[in-house]
Amino acid sequence: MTGALERGREAFSRRRWGDAYRDLSAADREAPLDPADLERLGMAAQLIGNDSESAELLTRLHQECLARGDACHAARAAVWLALRLLLEGKTAPSAGWVARARRLLEENPGDCVERGYVLLPDALRSAFEGDAETSRYRFTEIANIGVRFRDPELMAMGRLGIGRALVRLGEVARGMALLDEVMVAVTADELSPVTVGEVYCAVLDACQETFDLRRAQEWTASLERWCAAQPDLAPYRGQCMVRRAELLQLHGEWGDAVEEASRACERLSRPPGHPATGAAFYQRAELHRLRGEFSVAEECYREASRWGRDPQPGLALLRLAQGRTDTAAGAIRRVLDEAKAPRVRAPALAAGVEIFLAAGDINAAREAAAELMDIARSIDAPLLHALATQASGAVLLEEGEARVALAALREATAAWRELDAPYQAARARWLVGLAHQRLGDEDTAALELDAARQALAELGAAAEPERRKTAVSAESRGNSPLTAREIEVLRLVATGRTNRAIADGLGISQKTVARHLSNIFTKLGLTSRAAATGYAYQHDLVPGLSDRPT
Repeated sequence: MTGALERGREAFSRRRWGDAYRDLSAADREAPLDPADLERLGMAAQLIGNDSESAELLTRLHQECLARGDACHAARAAVWLALRLLLEGKTAPSAGWVARARRLLEENPGDCVERGYVLLPDALRSAFEGDAETSRYRFTEIANIGVRFRDPELMAMGRLGIGRALVRLGEVARGMALLDEVMVAVTADELSPVTVGEVYCAVLDACQETFDLRRAQEWTASLERWCAAQPDLAPYRGQCMVRRAELLQLHGEWGDAVEEASRACERLSRPPGHPATGAAFYQRAELHRLRGEFSVAEECYREASRWGRDPQPGLALLRLAQGRTDTAAGAIRRVLDEAKAPRVRAPALAAGVEIFLAAGDINAAREAAAELMDIARSIDAPLLHALATQASGAVLLEEGEARVALAALREATAAWRELDAPYQAARARWLVGLAHQRLGDEDTAALELDAARQALAELGAAAEPERRKTAVSAESRGNSPLTAREIEVLRLVATGRTNRAIADGLGISQKTVARHLSNIFTKLGLTSRAAATGYAYQHDLVPGLSDRPT
């Protein structure tokens, strides 16, 4: 037993979690472990992904500490159990363990650091409920107790909670600076592996919340190195893969991103399944959608939904790519009705601008672009500014303000290049080409459109501008005041199709077709379908009908 115990302790100190679990388990079968070794065994079980046994070992630890009269240590074990249950959504059992921990501390007259740990569940609950002010107050109390007892774990968790609360209260710079300070404790190896993993997850989540790409890249790389040094580590490696896949996608490395997202899906969906599994499948879906692999994308969106991740706005963009514009518009309107937090609302607004423009709803697109710009100004993140500037330029372009749109779209293109985001830069450049086209600068338009098309092809992207009909060729559109969707409708009218046939062909309602026709007649000063047909032939809009969407 002594040999197995010593080997287990040695493996634990070297972070070989699988070996530590095996040897400490062997020692425990020979003779029950003392509380310190029992705690090591429970942590090793958690780190290799054996959550159920880890919870059982924590319960044993609690009971062993009670039997030894160590109320404070017993209370700490109870708190860890409560936190685990709370994160699993089991609020009633969690509250029961918190109540037991508090009773033990109340019955124990001595002061101890566990009086800070027992405050953690309530502080987290406030954060989950969106009460950032109460959360900040409670985490400040926790951090102060950690400082008083010089407990690195409690100090880190308190400051982590304060930082997240400050971000949600709009004090982004202060909040992120505090999170950076917490990460110093991580890199200085002052915290237990379980706490380190939770800190990484929380900090990366805050980076997503604030659209802080620079920090996300730095801390994701740090998390990768930390995980790589511990091959047996299970709980955090899958989340690391999801974050890495997101960054690879942004930087145009789509093949590697698909592989990373697929590995994350496989790792995270193993029983009992991790809450981040839905995010992994959503990331896979996004990549397949961008590459034009629609059936696989749809399957992954459905799988993401099954794991509890809303498949929007990606699924709405998939519907748009499939030509089901009304379905896409309905879905994105639902998302915008429900989404409140900027981290959810900003991507939905960006998708909404694209979808509303395709649907011919300029007012909705304009409102979405304006709100996105407001969010970008309030958070002041380069990624958001790029999104908002491109959205504003796209709306201005459809409103006929090509010169003003051109300035915004050039700014967006430069911003995407600065972020090393080639796909977004190519799409912005495509719009730059259209702006030149509207201004009558056909040579520059051709250069910009060709460069954008080549960049998209090199990425392996589906030919989105052509496929979605967000633009038409210079020969077919010229300086027309019509939107892309209105030109589609006009081309089909010119073939003699009824409103019902047009609606079926484009996947929209007859009411929407009628609205488009009304806009066409108003913009072109026409009064009949016959006049509209004549205009279409006169302006070379009829050739190319063979590539209309089905």
